Formats: sequence, structure tokens, C-alpha cells
Amino acid sequence: MAVLLAACGGKQGPPPVPVAATADPESQLIAHLYASALGFYGSPAQVRTSDDPLAGLDSAEATVVPGFTGRLLERFDPDAPARSDVQVYRSLLSALPEGVAAGDYTVAAEDKPALAVTEAATGAWGRDVSAFARQCPKVSVGAVTGVPRPSSLGTCALPRAREFADAASLFASLRAGEIDAAWTSTAAPGVPSDVVVLSDKTSLIRAENLVPLYRRNVLGESQVLALNEIAGVLDTGSLADMRRKLVEGADPGAVAGQWLDAHPLGTSN
Repeated sequence: MAVLLAACGGKQGPPPVPVAATADPESQLIAHLYASALGFYGSPAQVRTSDDPLAGLDSAEATVVPGFTGRLLERFDPDAPARSDVQVYRSLLSALPEGVAAGDYTVAAEDKPALAVTEAATGAWGRDVSAFARQCPKVSVGAVTGVPRPSSLGTCALPRAREFADAASLFASLRAGEIDAAWTSTAAPGVPSDVVVLSDKTSLIRAENLVPLYRRNVLGESQVLALNEIAGVLDTGSLADMRRKLVEGADPGAVAGQWLDAHPLGTSN
């Protein structure tokens, strides 16, 4: 009995690191990826749902908040002109509030807006958005309601996008020739195989790479290194595959755990 009481009264471990996310399944997935990375290196972490995760960094309700570089830059510096991944990341670092730092961004994993066209249209538009941009005032573009997309390509303002209720009706309209192009994203799950997602070699569309924000002077060096490990293993294809599983109804935490089991951290070099 004395041994049992001694064990029960033993020193408890540190509280879990709070990783904040919105209730959106994709936000939950990203939060679980970083929480699992912390756990992999021995730091317990807990995903907490918040209407405004970034506000939690200021109130200390959250220690880590992952997000995408372009959207975060829009939050902290809406007028920043940066578009390439490096420029957006550097601008974000300069715009972060005092007391907030950023880990490494995922160079190989992005989820930025992208334009899709039919295969037949590539004869006129090519396969990169730069050729499309030269005609952008004259083109018709569609998008699913509520899905983020830019209002311009570089310095060329696009006509207002036609709204669709879902991706199926959007791509059906594209195939029927009712619109010239459809907004999707580079990590969108289930993009039809008969459409072509245009590349963006000249960064006309702002980069959206995954990055963890965290409170300064709270995490230890090993914990920051754990967060940075995600940047070395995650790629756009994996992100799209995990998003597809979410669409099929899988649990975000389970999807993140399965992916990390298949892609162990500490093996990227």
C-alpha cells in the first residue's frame, strides 16, 4: 500500500503544449500534425479548438498555431506585396507581433489557389498561369462559394468569379465551356483527371506554405526542432491525400497519426 501511495504521489510531467485550430477538419488535421511531432520528441501536446486561434497566441491560451504563410501574412500585413514562397515567408517574419515567432515553412508542401482549365484549352492558354494572365480581363472564371482565391493575377485584375455550390458543378461548367477556368488549389483533393491545373512558375499567385507560429520564450529548443521536422517530410501530394481522407469522413487526428506512422520524423536527411 505504501508503494502504491508513493507512486500515486509521484512528480507529474509537464502540461501538454496547447496547439490551437479552428473547428474546420483541415485546420484540425494541420494542428494534429504539429501536436504529433511534439509528442514524437517527448513533449505531450493537445489540440484545442478556437474560433480565433491566432488570438490565443496573444492571450497565452495557445502556444502553437499552424497555418499557411500567405493567409497569415494577409492577417498581419494585408498590404504586403510578396508572392513567392521565400518573399511571403520573409515578409511574414517581419510582420509578426512581438512575442510570436515562426518555425520553418514547408518548402515542398503548399495549398495555394490554382487555376484549372480543360486539356483542349491548353492549346490556347498553355500550361502555366502566366499566359492566361495576359488575357485575364477577358476571361470568365468560376469558383466554389467560400473558397479562397485572389482577385488578380500579378498586376492584372480578374473579372468577378462566377460562384458555384460545389466542385462537381464547377468542373461541369468548365467542361461545358461556360467558364474558361476554375479556381481550385494545389492540394485540393479529387481534382478531375480530365482537367489541367496550371503551374505558376513566376509566382503570380501568392504562396501558401504550411508554417507553425509559436509564443517566444515558451518552447524549448528541442520543441522548436520538433515543429520544424514537419517542414522536412511533408509534401503537397501527402497533404492532398490526407485532405481526401477527411472528405471521406476520416478523423483528423487519426489521419495525421497514420501519415506520421508512414513517414517517421528524424529520417528526412
